[in-house]
Amino acid sequence: MRKVKAEEIVKAVERLCIEANRYLPQDVLDALKDRYQREESPLGKEILQKILENAEVAPKENLPLCQDTGICVFFVDFGQEVVIEGGNIEEAINEGVRRGYTRGYLRKSIVSDPLFDRVNTKDNTPSIIHTRIVPGNKIKIIFAPKGGGAENMSRLCMLKPADGVEGVKNFVIKTVKDAGPNPCPPVIVGVGIGGDFEMAAFLAKKALLRKIGKHNSDQRYAKLEEELFLSINRLGIGPQGFGGRITALWVSIEYFPCHIASLPVAVNMQCHSARHREIEI
Repeated sequence: MRKVKAEEIVKAVERLCIEANRYLPQDVLDALKDRYQREESPLGKEILQKILENAEVAPKENLPLCQDTGICVFFVDFGQEVVIEGGNIEEAINEGVRRGYTRGYLRKSIVSDPLFDRVNTKDNTPSIIHTRIVPGNKIKIIFAPKGGGAENMSRLCMLKPADGVEGVKNFVIKTVKDAGPNPCPPVIVGVGIGGDFEMAAFLAKKALLRKIGKHNSDQRYAKLEEELFLSINRLGIGPQGFGGRITALWVSIEYFPCHIASLPVAVNMQCHSARHREIEI
């Protein structure tokens, strides 16, 4: 068994929190530059230019890319041959968030009770942590700060199997259309198909982590991704909702087996500030 000190995880997460909020992934930057060249609307082009300028200034000035530094979402692959000394994985991650959001001067946006006592926890915890036990002696941590604007425009629907591909298309496109400018387009659209009620939503969020331009390995789903991508960009919503060709940077689909009576579909919206970062310990 390999032993890992909890403090090592704390420090790694602290760094992830600060870096993810300041640096856009290269695939997102490349996509924004490409879409800037493709956008035909003068106003849309100007907005994309400002987004690119913001992505350049943020790391230089040690500032967050967006004032909404999100709820902290983690995807953890925990090697079954690892033992943590001096704590546990959830405690270590949350302590890393406390330190990162304090040291990085990042906005704390979490309230302790969702309905009655909406009091800020003042350290952006607790985090949402999805843990998977995997073979090996490593810990892989992916961090994705998720802003409220795009998250609020996300939807889930329990379709009937008979609704089929067209039902899925209609639901995804309607979700993006109804969202309009609210999720700060150009957006990345994560789609989860199958599983059950909560699995579909998980899949949709996980889909947002795939690199822009990389299709699902199943050619049928890759074709559906492309069809949805083209249809969404025909909606004319455009950058920040002011009209134009570029409404979505990408559409990614993840799927999972499901019950014979079900066809769950979830759409998780992600704004152009698609922040995520990962580390392996």
